[in-house]
Amino acid sequence: MADEHQFIEDGLQRSQIDEFFAEELGRAGYGGMDVAKTPMGTQIVLKAEKPGMVIGKGGENIRSITTTLEEEFDLEDPQIDVQEVDEPDLNARIVADRLANALERGWYFRKAGHTTLERIMDAGALGAEIVLSGKVTGARGRVEKFSDGYIKHNGEPAETVVDHGQGVAVMKLGTIGVTVKIIPPGAELPDDFEIAEEASTEGLEPEDAEAGVEELLEEPDEDDLEELEDAAAESDEDTGEFPEEVVEEDEEFEDPEIPDDDDVAEELEELEESVEDSTDAAEAAEDDLDEDTEAEAEDLVEEMEEADEADSEDEESDADDESDDADADADEEGDDE
Repeated sequence: MADEHQFIEDGLQRSQIDEFFAEELGRAGYGGMDVAKTPMGTQIVLKAEKPGMVIGKGGENIRSITTTLEEEFDLEDPQIDVQEVDEPDLNARIVADRLANALERGWYFRKAGHTTLERIMDAGALGAEIVLSGKVTGARGRVEKFSDGYIKHNGEPAETVVDHGQGVAVMKLGTIGVTVKIIPPGAELPDDFEIAEEASTEGLEPEDAEAGVEELLEEPDEDDLEELEDAAAESDEDTGEFPEEVVEEDEEFEDPEIPDDDDVAEELEELEESVEDSTDAAEAAEDDLDEDTEAEAEDLVEEMEEADEADSEDEESDADDESDDADADADEEGDDE
């Protein structure tokens, strides 16, 4: 048989043995197994919450299990060692079976999930995750997840550090799959780090640091300067030189002259005088405008007074005419009579 086929056969046999133990030792709190083939036979280590139930009275149960392994699974001289689980709440297989039994007894899935998660974290786990998938509350399947703490989902730590456990709850509407993942306390993760409380400062003296700064501030030697110049010349040859016309223009360019303090003072005095002249001119223009506006205002007042006098005279003449007309009408009425 090829090696690949042998690996497949071994994995299939291991899974079948695991299912057999889960069915036979469910009440004893089956927590997993380890199988190792040795020259003396096949060594099987069982983990159970109640080892006494696995062994049975006088070893009857363990002998029947050994006989079944020899006949049904063709194991040569199986030697079974039963170990008690120290903390059942940190064993994913036992927790998954407990949760499945609670769901079968009628516990509400949300209450069962939160209660189980609290028990796991109270036992000291670094993180845990519970996934319920199936017809949880109705005829339609869905997935409910409960998680707390820190959990790894991929990579090597997810296979070596995280404890996996599966269980099945058989309900009236259908089955519910229970998956539990637990990171036990004290697990070494690749991203863990610790901060040393007492850090030593040996070898980090201030004198060494000052010496390093002084070396950086020292002037370079002539040999170093020559090497730098050679490197710069090589880089110029590689990149190419500037055109001659540009170089000539740069040579003809003269730096601007910086004026003396006396010239600056004279320019400031000239600016001040020009500012004063402009302010005087502005004040004179304002005075002229004020005089012009006053004269125009006086003319307007005189014109308005003359117009008022003319209107009053016209009104008086109109009143006299009206009185004369009234007298004439009265005389005519007397003559008629």
